[in-house]
Amino acid sequence: MKKTMMAMALAATVAGLGTTGCYSVYKNASAVSPDGKNKICFSFDPLAYTVTRDGKTVVAKTEVGLSINNVMLTGDRIVTSDQITKRKIEGVADAAVYKKSKVDLSANETLVDFQGWGLALRLIARNDGVAYRWETDKKGEITIRYEKAAFTIPNSKCKVYANFSYMEGFLDTDRMKEADPFQNSWESIPEEHCAGQFKVPAGKIGYLPLVYTLEDGTAVCVTESDLVDYPGWNFGSSTAQADSSVKIDGTFAKIPEKYIYMNWGSEKPYSEKRGLRYERVTKRGDYLVKTKGTRTFPWRAFMLADNASDLVANDLVWALATPAKGDFSWVKPGKVAWDWWNNWNLQGVPFKSGCNTKTYEYYIDFAAKNGVEYVIFDEGWSQKLNIWKYNPEVDVEHLIKYAEKKGVGIILWMAWAQIVGEEERVAKHFAKLGAKGFKVDFMDRDDAKCVEFLWKFADVCAKEKMLVDYHGMFKPMGMERTYPNVLNFEGVHGLECAKWFNNDYDFPKNDIGVYFVRMSAGPMDYTPGAMDNYPIGKYKGTLENAGSVGTRCRQMAMMTMYFAPLQMLCDSPSKYEKNMECFSFMAKTPVVWDDTVGIAGDINNFGYAACARRKGDVWYAAGMTDSNEREVEVPTDYLGEGKWAAEIFRDHPEANTKPMRYIHETRIVKKGDKIALKMAKGGGYVIRFTPAGSKL
Repeated sequence: MKKTMMAMALAATVAGLGTTGCYSVYKNASAVSPDGKNKICFSFDPLAYTVTRDGKTVVAKTEVGLSINNVMLTGDRIVTSDQITKRKIEGVADAAVYKKSKVDLSANETLVDFQGWGLALRLIARNDGVAYRWETDKKGEITIRYEKAAFTIPNSKCKVYANFSYMEGFLDTDRMKEADPFQNSWESIPEEHCAGQFKVPAGKIGYLPLVYTLEDGTAVCVTESDLVDYPGWNFGSSTAQADSSVKIDGTFAKIPEKYIYMNWGSEKPYSEKRGLRYERVTKRGDYLVKTKGTRTFPWRAFMLADNASDLVANDLVWALATPAKGDFSWVKPGKVAWDWWNNWNLQGVPFKSGCNTKTYEYYIDFAAKNGVEYVIFDEGWSQKLNIWKYNPEVDVEHLIKYAEKKGVGIILWMAWAQIVGEEERVAKHFAKLGAKGFKVDFMDRDDAKCVEFLWKFADVCAKEKMLVDYHGMFKPMGMERTYPNVLNFEGVHGLECAKWFNNDYDFPKNDIGVYFVRMSAGPMDYTPGAMDNYPIGKYKGTLENAGSVGTRCRQMAMMTMYFAPLQMLCDSPSKYEKNMECFSFMAKTPVVWDDTVGIAGDINNFGYAACARRKGDVWYAAGMTDSNEREVEVPTDYLGEGKWAAEIFRDHPEANTKPMRYIHETRIVKKGDKIALKMAKGGGYVIRFTPAGSKL
């Protein structure tokens, strides 16, 4: 009788007749940021969310749902007061391997428990954004067949900045274009669109992060955090709504069921994976993942800022990720002398340069002399991609010991097909040899099986105190907080692409696009530092002798602007030795920071970007422009009181046609001064601010 009366009372409440007993019935639940600006609100009939900032809609009403064991929860549920729990989060977290040394964790959370479903929805609102995630409490294993994870851009006039699936460089042939767009290199060139005309090209997917801006400049970056045992969040179709908003539907890779192992130029199935670089999916199942019944799911995250320039300082992805467990004080970020990009091209040496022992000894000596922490052995140190057989020209064990005596660590490149299924063996074996970490390449997927590998290998490497650089993979998703030994992620159209592209697109625009869009998600393995710099439209770099488009100062600026705790110095030691004034400055640039702020920029048409970062009591400021000359005034509001020595590298007046020319000077400034500079086409600048009287 009591149950019947309660049900009748609840039904009356849902109809708008008020409350009954000690229970209130809710049609929605929300979380508001500590500063009161950001709000995420969920309604329950249907189950849909809206995001606002300063009272204006930044994500319009969007329906969501999760299919568990063929049952989809989409809303129309009765939610009472005892099913909603609120929590205030306070505190500051130390972040030793990050763009800031401390991260403010302040937030407000709301948990909605859909009783009887074994399902809950958690909302969180921070001063830098909002997010939601699903949580389940079910016995045994569950099957997730589908997730409705869309977002709605509030106005068709919004500008959208996004990437679409793509196979890198020489793989992008008709033969290699995949019918399965979830197998791609995640390194296309960012594009700008008007939301009203925004469409994902046929046969492709769009991938996150995606940034859009409202007419008043407010920026929204859509991405995810804490992606574990689940496929990555991508997006597919877009639909114009009657209210002029544009809904973007989410899409996910289904679980792989059958594979072939491949190399470039071959689609023949192999049972033996050694000597091959890809694990290609040939058949997928009809679900996303089979997983533990009691778990949390990835955060659907929305970074929010008054303008796109402030996204560089956003901490949402890191703050939402699972904190690290255990001691990671042994992790040593640093710079890396890279071999592959410059083709082992040493000049004026008394031996034949190439992928051989003498060349690597030279790289190690160069690194030791110049304070470069690591040398990488890229593809070629082992025979035919078989990591268990060394290239007879490379004495790997001797070189690891040789480097260790000089205080230099060795990072080993591997195609992931060589590691899958042997994660522990690989980590233990090469840790015992004395290698310091791995650069893992060619995952080129983000389905649940691939994600499972990434977490497993991060864990076994952590146990062996080995570093990881995940090249050939999708965006960062907070793993770098959980496993601080995972320092870098690719998922970017980086400088390596200069090896096979010439004048068919605007590289300077790409550079600024990846700063605003891709880097918002986390560390970025762009690999800057080219010493051969070409004017706009006249790039002639080759596979044997690659260079960069734009000025020398642009390459130097990237060392500050592009956050990468394992920062690759792409060019040859021989070229750096001829340009020591620039290289010495680059080699001293930190790779992790105590503070980061956006200081200027224009995401519109990827025109201009600038930020400042601090390490200790030294600040760095850097900026880049597109293919247009630009006069700027660099602000100094972030500096402390007193006088500062500003060591400046800026474009020479002739840098439009002679981009390797620059001006190196020092000025004395104080907080609040503006430093007037002119950038050449594809130009840049970098400034190191040191308290006056300290050594530069």
